[in-house]
Formats: sequence, structure tokens, C-alpha cells
Amino acid sequence: MDPLLKVNEAHKNGILPDKVYSLIVDRFQIVLEGIGRIEKASGINFPLAYIEPSVVISQPAGSFDYGIFFARTLPVIVNEKVEIIIQITAPLVAYGLKGTIHAILAHEFLHYLELTKRMSKMEIVSDEISGNLFESMYADTTRLFEPRAVFDDKTLLLHITKKFPEGFRDYKLEDKVMKNWIQKKLPTINIALDSNTVKIPADVLAKTQVDPSLIQKLDQIEQRASKLRKKKLY
Repeated sequence: MDPLLKVNEAHKNGILPDKVYSLIVDRFQIVLEGIGRIEKASGINFPLAYIEPSVVISQPAGSFDYGIFFARTLPVIVNEKVEIIIQITAPLVAYGLKGTIHAILAHEFLHYLELTKRMSKMEIVSDEISGNLFESMYADTTRLFEPRAVFDDKTLLLHITKKFPEGFRDYKLEDKVMKNWIQKKLPTINIALDSNTVKIPADVLAKTQVDPSLIQKLDQIEQRASKLRKKKLY
């Protein structure tokens, strides 16, 4: 899978201007560095990932507030089996600082681990629905593995802690995306919060096999997380 396939197609079809396309391609190296860093810090391979040549926005009905999804972890069905893919939006690659990009990649990697754990235990038939952006961000952080139990990289952990105290917000990045992407009418995907969920049929889930070595590593992470929680309590 070519991570830049959809970006290349969007540029070829005249959807992405030359300047924006070049910026995305040039800064894609930061994404590759982040993936390598996450794999080294966790000892686990990063899942399939691709660059979506759009900004993804969610706005609750009747509200002036909106949320920008800079990346999403998407379980998809391929050949009657579940495959987990990381969708990284082009505006993040184009305008995000290196630390921000790496923090978001690490956060989505935690989602990947959490979904993989739930798949291995047949617990991914349906997900929660929240129509409120704040509630959605809070729920997002409560489901994940403790980052300190996953990553052996102090700088990366610092980036995650600073960027995701209670859901990701980076107002400078959002302003850049609003000015350089949304206001210039570049590709935009609007989604409802209650559509940002997944429903996997039980028979498809049953056919999906999780690598036993990955399950073993997830068990080790859970044990480390448990020790960290006990240390925090006492």
C-alpha cells in the first residue's frame, strides 16, 4: 500500500494545487520518522497507514463549535477480515510541527493497540456514540493504554502529555488549517460524531486472527500499566 497514493491521485486530478502537493510530499518524511520512532519506542510494528488528501471535520447539529480530526484509526473489512488502518490527514502533514505529528501518530497507535486488544477478546462489535465534542474527546482518552506502559521514549511521552491532556487541541495548527486549507476550499470531509464509530459483524470478527506475539506484547503492556496505576495510588 502506497501511503501517498490518494494524495498523488488528488494532485493528478487537479484537486490539490502544486504548492500544497509539494509541501505534503516534502514533509511526509516527518511521518516516516514518527512511525520509525514509535516502532523503536514500543517494539511493535506500526499498522498500515495512508495520507488522506482532505481535512476531516465534525460539527454537532445546531452548534457553531467544530472539531478537526487530524488522524483516525479505522477498522475496515478486507476479504471478510478486520484490518486496522491509520488515516492521516494531509493538512496535518502539511502544517503540523514535528512534535505534534509524532504525538498524534503515537496517540492513534494507542488506539490501534486498544482495538487490537478488543478484537482478540471479541469486544469490538460496537463502539460508543457521543454527540458532544468534549464528551467525545474525554471518552477517547479513557479507553487507551497508559502511554508510559507502551513507549520507552521520554521526549515522545512529553509530546503526548502536552498535546493530549483531555483530548487533542492545537489552536495554532487549527488556525493554519482554517486559513490555508478550509478557506481556500481544498478537499473537506464532513462527518457526524455519531458516524465516527465502528460496527463489526461477529462472524467477520471471528475470522480475524491476531498475531499471538502481538497479543503477548499487549498482555505485557497491561501488566506494566497495572503496576503504574498501583504506584500512582500508593
